[in-house]
Amino acid sequence: MTRAASSGPRSLLHSRATKDEEADRRERRPLALPLRVLAMVCAFAFMVAFAVVLARLTLHPSPASEALTHTNMHPGRSLKAYLDQPALRDAVKQVGGNILLGVPFGVLVPVVAPRTRGLLRVLLLTAVVMLLVEFAQGALVTGRAFDIDDVILNTSGALIGYLLLGRRMSRAVHARRRRT
Repeated sequence: MTRAASSGPRSLLHSRATKDEEADRRERRPLALPLRVLAMVCAFAFMVAFAVVLARLTLHPSPASEALTHTNMHPGRSLKAYLDQPALRDAVKQVGGNILLGVPFGVLVPVVAPRTRGLLRVLLLTAVVMLLVEFAQGALVTGRAFDIDDVILNTSGALIGYLLLGRRMSRAVHARRRRT
């Protein structure tokens, strides 16, 4: 039999099956069960600690933001005000702080809640939580106001956290679902 004759449909099926098997072997396996449980418990503990820090940072009056206390429903308006400040340090604190505040969501949410894995789900959950925090600030805290730019910056931080660490940690802790 010639080589050309052996490359028929059967050979193509074998080639595809071999590639699928190789992909399965290369696919990362989740950690052993005790390590997975430990990772989830630690992630949950960090998430609770983060919630406490988030509440303390966002639900108390802040002398640093008193000059900027106004409701902002227009994306970019507060960012422009931050960047127009004469002291670069204040702008870095406002913008960088809001970005850093979102990073733990991108890292911890996919580990703590495996159904929220995936970039869009993490970003949507972060945006919803941060919207709720901003609404609470605007309605309940003297010296604070709702700011859509804070939600955007927090969600950007979650994106950074997810891309840098959250996706990998989630894959290490939770098995991937098989697509059939």
